[in-house]
Amino acid sequence: MTEYLTEQEEFWAKQFGDEYTSRCNDAKIVSDNTGLFCDIFRHTKGIKSVIELGANIGLNLRAIRNLLPDVERSAIEINGKAVAELKKLDGVTVYRQSILEFAPDYQRDFVFTKGVLIHINPDMLYKVYDLLYGLSRKYICIAEYYNPTPVSLDYRGHKDKLFKRDFAGEILERFNDLSLISYGFTYHRDDRKYDGDDLNWFLIEKR
Repeated sequence: MTEYLTEQEEFWAKQFGDEYTSRCNDAKIVSDNTGLFCDIFRHTKGIKSVIELGANIGLNLRAIRNLLPDVERSAIEINGKAVAELKKLDGVTVYRQSILEFAPDYQRDFVFTKGVLIHINPDMLYKVYDLLYGLSRKYICIAEYYNPTPVSLDYRGHKDKLFKRDFAGEILERFNDLSLISYGFTYHRDDRKYDGDDLNWFLIEKR
């Protein structure tokens, strides 16, 4: 993959994405993620298939398997180094592609992003919202940094690489057959459960 629609895609596909992949290869994250998805899945039923947009090396998908060992898992990932690690996971269908160019193949019960929408060019978010909607048979989950109004922040010394906004609110407004089921917050000081990042998660149902 040599051409990108946005500078943010190229940023994650190349050196910075490689460095992130190496930095985040930590089994403790899987444990934290297991706690997060346990909280989310208590509000769902009948999940047989999941797909993650921007899966990196699959730490979220490994956590989901801890909770749903027989679930069908798929991943979309732009970074080649991360894809190589994803392909080592048993039973994961891997698409090496930008999520801005991925065409939905078939619907899954549970479609999600975690720490990915915050790195998408804001002008292209509508493409990701449409993809989340198109891929979902029943549930959409968004776990991202929240802000009531759009803001751009420096990210490890880089500008225009981290954006906060009400992602869930925007996708709910875009599609009138979506309903908010539940939401929550992970706090990095709560080492009883998460000890990870501060994220807001939103579980949305497609009716």
